[in-house]
Parts: sequence; C-alpha cells; structure tokens
Amino acid sequence: MTFAAITGWGAAMPPNVLSNADLSTFLDTNDEWITSRTGMKERRISHVGATEMATLAAKRALACAGVDAKDVDLIVFGSCSPDEQVPNSASGVQVAIGATRAASMDLNTACTSFLYSLSTANAMIRTGVVRTAIVIGVEHISPYMDWGNRNVAVLFGDGCAAVVVQATDKEEGLLGEQLGCVADARHTLRVRGMGSGYTNSGVMLGDTEWDFDGQEIFKRAVQGMVQASQAVMQKCGVTPDDIDLVVPHQANLRIIEAVVQRAGLPMDKVMLTVQRYGNMSAATVPVALNDALVEGRVKPGALILMPAFGAGLTMCSHLVRWGDRVTPIATIPDEMPASKLSALDLVNKIRDRKSQSHEASHDGLQGARLIGAK
Repeated sequence: MTFAAITGWGAAMPPNVLSNADLSTFLDTNDEWITSRTGMKERRISHVGATEMATLAAKRALACAGVDAKDVDLIVFGSCSPDEQVPNSASGVQVAIGATRAASMDLNTACTSFLYSLSTANAMIRTGVVRTAIVIGVEHISPYMDWGNRNVAVLFGDGCAAVVVQATDKEEGLLGEQLGCVADARHTLRVRGMGSGYTNSGVMLGDTEWDFDGQEIFKRAVQGMVQASQAVMQKCGVTPDDIDLVVPHQANLRIIEAVVQRAGLPMDKVMLTVQRYGNMSAATVPVALNDALVEGRVKPGALILMPAFGAGLTMCSHLVRWGDRVTPIATIPDEMPASKLSALDLVNKIRDRKSQSHEASHDGLQGARLIGAK
C-alpha cells in the first residue's frame, strides 16, 4: 500500500512585526484587551506578495527534503488571499522554483485551505496520480483587511509555510482525516469586496468590509473541531492518550483551549504560535508545524493531530504519523528581501489607500451586502 509521507518543511515569515501597541495607535484597543480575548501579542505584515512568500517556503521545503524541483509532480497552493485569480498562484510558484513537470492548482477553503490541500495531495499520491507534491499554506491578508473594524483587525496576520509530500511504502504521513462544512452558518464570516460578485458595483479592489459574528464563530469552531477530531481518532483507532502533539489552527487561544479540553487532550501537548503570529488563516497550521520541528517538539514516529476551521464554515481534523527524520537534509541561503517600511508603516499605507477609495465604494458594498448570503 502507498502512503504519502511529509519529508520536507519550510516557512517564509515576513520580518515586520505589528504589535498590540501598534494597533492601539489607530484602534480603540490596548494590549490587555487584545491579549485577554485572543491570546495574541503580535502578528506579521508582509511587504511582498503571497506568491513570493510561497516560493521561498517551497524552496526551503525542497532543500529540507533533498528533492529537486524538477521531480515535483504537483503544487497545491492553499490560500484565500492569492495575488491574482487568473492565472492561478500555484503556477507562479511553479515557474519561480523551476518545477517544470508539475501540475499546479489553487485551493480555497479559507483557514482550512492548507489541510484540505494536504488531503488533495495525499489522495493523488495514494492513488498513483503523482509521487511528489508541494503543499503550501499562505496568506497575504493585510491588503484586504478592514483595518477600521477592531473585531477583525486585531486577529489576522500574514505568513507562509510549505511541506513536501512523497510516496512511500511506510505507514506514515496522513493516516486519516475528517472534513466537513457547516454551510448554514457561512454568513457569520464574510469578506465583502472580494470576488466577482462585487465587480461593476462601485467597489474598489481591496476596499473590504468584514462580517464577523465572533460569538457564533467561537461556538461553531469549537463544536466543529472537536467533532472532527473525535471522528478521525475513532476512524483511525486511536485515543487522545495516543496523540503526541496537537498542531491546531491558531484562530484564538480561547478556542484552542476549549477544543483540546473537550477533546480530552492536555494543553502541554499543544503547539501554540497564536501569541506571536496571530491568525494567519491557511498558514497557521503549516507555520506551527514548522516551528514545532525547529523547536524539537516533533519526535520520530510522532502521532500529530491537526484540527482547523474556516469561513464557509469549513472544518477538518487530520491525523499524521511522522517519519524517522525531524531535521533538514539541507538548507538554502535564500532570504526574504528586506523591507524599507515597518509593519505599522505598511498598515498605514493600506489604511490611507482604503480611506481614499472608501467613500466611492461604500454604496457598492452596501448594495452587495446580500450577495451569496443564502
């Protein structure tokens, strides 16, 4: 039987840090308010696009795995904030790394995009369609952020990580997953201003307004991730005691605490990055996995549970058996280019642009409020 092992990993994190104190310069908030509600202290703001971040993460993952880009059969780009819709962003990574043989696709299930992409690559490897894949989780959300909305502006950040997945005869990699979607609650998290439904309506590109029902999302997120985690553990015949590490979607510390408690898992088995990166949507799980490897928290043969939820409301939980290797075969010297602006400077530039276009686009956003609501 063929399995799909994770053999390489790499992250590409923007160097610019946006602190809670920075947010308080333009929002009615402070460090205590944000930390007590979310567990977040800072997040990253990228000065380069999603494709550039993804390219660096993919190169690092390939070096880690000891794989040549020409041997890659598939690239899956998981994101809800690609640089462009057509052509797809995966093809941009493909040409940048020289993966001349690869098929390339984008996948958007919001915050669960990386894990749904991992399921896609796993299925294609196990059915013999491909043998080597790069799976990317990346978000460049800051240009689309509604920076005047305190409920969402304090939560999200930019970032990226990627993994290499390869065919193997060993029973490792993705052992099982539980996917789902609570579609009747999709209206609780909507970004108005992104998508063709808003074209020709007076809405300027990137001038978004966010619908975000925090209480309902909290409830649905906890229920969804707990149910998915319990289902995949039952499906694979394991118990919470068998889990060595939990790498959850980093939406909110309170959500993570509620999920692991209800799933019967101790917090000391949880990899937390929410305090330093915030919610990076599709990037949170792969970045946390990369950091766990760097910090030595992933041991050979470890059983890793990865639950997540996102807009839609999509949900999932993935059970991964790690292989024998927990250190890179090689590394590369490539780095993200230096930024001339601070994170706060970058955000203020976005805010200035949005304020200039908002008056012209506001009527269009209000008229498009109910698009796709059902």
